[in-house]
Amino acid sequence: MPELWTPGTEGPHEVFVDRLLRRVADFAERAGVEKAVVEVELADSARFVLDSISPEPGFGFVTLRPVADDDDAPEELIVPIASIRRIELRRAEEARLRFGFTLPEQG
Repeated sequence: MPELWTPGTEGPHEVFVDRLLRRVADFAERAGVEKAVVEVELADSARFVLDSISPEPGFGFVTLRPVADDDDAPEELIVPIASIRRIELRRAEEARLRFGFTLPEQG
């Protein structure tokens, strides 16, 4: 049986996402804001402000959830991890605080 080919980089997606989430939390703490704005640029130049990121489904892919405020943005994007070209972190302005990145609850 031939192997299933998927684009992207194989690897520990959970570790990548966990480290990214720690980086976002650290940035927000150092910036003195409750939430950071996380914007991702993909290889095709598409840019999305994210509400969250998930390591699922794996196999070279992650799930991006853009903020719900953009009517043109999909609710979720499953993209090859290798298609992520840039991740920008900014302070969320007070008026836009509800648009910041959602970190998982700490247990």
